[in-house]
Amino acid sequence: MSKSRLVAAIELGSSKISTLIAQVQTDPISFENTINIVGVSSIDSKGIKKGQIVNIEEVVEATISSVEAAERMAGYNLDSAFIALGGAHVTSQNTHGVVAVSDPDGEISPEDVDRVIEAASAVSLPASREVVHVLPREFVVDGEAGVRYPVGMSGVRLEVETHLISASGAAIKNLEKALNEVGVKIEDLVFSGVAAAESTLTKTEKELGCVLVDVGGGTTSIAAFVEGSLAYSGVIPIGARNVTNDLAIGLRVSLESAEKIKLALSEPGSKKKSDEDNDQMDLERLNVPELKKVSKKTLTGGIVRPRLNEIFTMVKLELDKAGLSTRVPSGVVITGGGAETVEAYESAKRMLALPVRIGKPKGVGGLIDDVINPSFAVPIGLIIYGSSQEESESLTRLSKKIKLPTKGVAGKFISTIRDLLP
Repeated sequence: MSKSRLVAAIELGSSKISTLIAQVQTDPISFENTINIVGVSSIDSKGIKKGQIVNIEEVVEATISSVEAAERMAGYNLDSAFIALGGAHVTSQNTHGVVAVSDPDGEISPEDVDRVIEAASAVSLPASREVVHVLPREFVVDGEAGVRYPVGMSGVRLEVETHLISASGAAIKNLEKALNEVGVKIEDLVFSGVAAAESTLTKTEKELGCVLVDVGGGTTSIAAFVEGSLAYSGVIPIGARNVTNDLAIGLRVSLESAEKIKLALSEPGSKKKSDEDNDQMDLERLNVPELKKVSKKTLTGGIVRPRLNEIFTMVKLELDKAGLSTRVPSGVVITGGGAETVEAYESAKRMLALPVRIGKPKGVGGLIDDVINPSFAVPIGLIIYGSSQEESESLTRLSKKIKLPTKGVAGKFISTIRDLLP
């Protein structure tokens, strides 16, 4: 009989605060997860700029509204959740660790893997920064590189290459304080680029090498994968909200009116300019009081495109700096709310000179009508990440509780029985 549990995710973004509640069922034989969304809520963000909290009271108020709306839909009370972490304070570096294998017979154990990852994470960081993720890229056993999972292999020296993501300690504390006041325990903090990759990238894309670009409201997160592992991650302090600001300044309208115009430009069919009349956007229909009509071509080519070109040029510079521009043949996957902006696809293709696709989240069922779009890539990725983490942790706890033989015929028998345990 499959086990069922609840997993929740909250994304505190610059433009919206999203809460998802999902029911996860795990098959006891294959350990595969079936994820059904049972509660969804998304409200306008308050108190957050460029991915960082600037007013805790406003953030708490908006988050409570989002959480309560999702709870009403799901019919469950939320006590803990996986939280997305973004903002320009997030940085990354690749590290190396090495340890001697503890088993005198030379068989590598899970404890050896834990020790070598801990060694790789022992890097010198300023006191103001905290480690968020230490993600193994590859293991090296006695000089043999390219090992994905060394447990059970024989060797005397174990090395690991890891990708370490760190963030501002003050920003993390502010996030923790806000969620404590909401009454939600943080299960884990997950970098938004890692979360979005969980829901939008395929295994093949990660293996061949690809770049995920999550264009949010105030920031753009980058996650580059090479040979199946995360090789670079970072955040650019510019996002789709900047396009809205440019439209507001260029047209001399309010931010609310500029957002309506941006969304109207992004609607399917809005780019058709077969005749002059079709090029004119009727702003009265959008309830924009400041103007009556405006040229779509002027807006797209003169205001929206230059800002998007700037965003993707900055992404290109980051990839060049990391030496990854030629190592991502699968191309670029754009996601986040900004991916739906008019000209985003064209700008990415032009500036990055790589294959481009718009990434929609997948891997979940249930109430998905409103969430299968790029703007929900991060919260859905958090749900997928959370469901896999909880399952792997329960298996690890089980294996540590049951100290059984691991070698010979008895070991093989015990291993088979353990695989069948629910």
